[in-house]
Amino acid sequence: MTTERSPQRADKWTAAVRQRLGLGRLLPLGGAVDGAWIAETAAASVLRGAAVPGAVLGTLRIGPAREAAGADTRAGADRPVGTGGPAGAGVRAEAGPAVPPAPPSGLPPGPLRIEAEFRAAGDRPLPDAAAALRVALVTAAAARLGLEIAEVDLRVTALLDDAAPDQVTDPAAAHSPPAPAPVARADTKAEGPAAAAAAGVPGVVALTRVLGGAVHTAEDHIRVEVATAGDHRALDVARSVRTAVSAATADRLPVSVLVTDVVEASGDTR
Repeated sequence: MTTERSPQRADKWTAAVRQRLGLGRLLPLGGAVDGAWIAETAAASVLRGAAVPGAVLGTLRIGPAREAAGADTRAGADRPVGTGGPAGAGVRAEAGPAVPPAPPSGLPPGPLRIEAEFRAAGDRPLPDAAAALRVALVTAAAARLGLEIAEVDLRVTALLDDAAPDQVTDPAAAHSPPAPAPVARADTKAEGPAAAAAAGVPGVVALTRVLGGAVHTAEDHIRVEVATAGDHRALDVARSVRTAVSAATADRLPVSVLVTDVVEASGDTR
């Protein structure tokens, strides 16, 4: 049945799909017990700020490392025998904390690979430029985010003109994840005690609503979406959010955290 409101509903649905796809891949932060993920767009925005002078980044993507490509990444494949529970459900090992499931389409915990293209200055040996950029990317991924980077594949696409400005990123880069959308903030009062607890964690700029509600509660787990401050390590903030939400809820369900955006100081309006 067609009504006058149908186009509005379609527009909202289309906007929601675009927003979800705009996250890129959902990358694991830390290890399996950390229960944390970050949007590829958020991670890429941080890594772009870690580039070195004389190397202009173009395409930058983050995905599973090749060494993990052949591993069994099915939900629960690496859990101890006897943990039970349906595939993908948050379950408790006999001697360990409950492990929450990944968010929809989230990559399983494991090492990651950065693939990037860059233009290099002609006054420096290309191997040296690539080595410096590789170190900068791996260091930023670990120190600012908490990503486990096992491989970095860099490709030089051109040499910079001597008269070119000393820039480190290419705003016209193609095939990279789209820039993060403005943070869709959630009303913590309407979301309940779990949202209030998460919002009070240092380093949380806002709760977000990309995959649905800021706090998604299922029978076997709770998932919280947050935007974190750029001067806080994303993994550390996610761990603190998990602890706070677990303490604020009576059911003691496994808690996972999805970081949808990393907000630098100039954009932090909380």
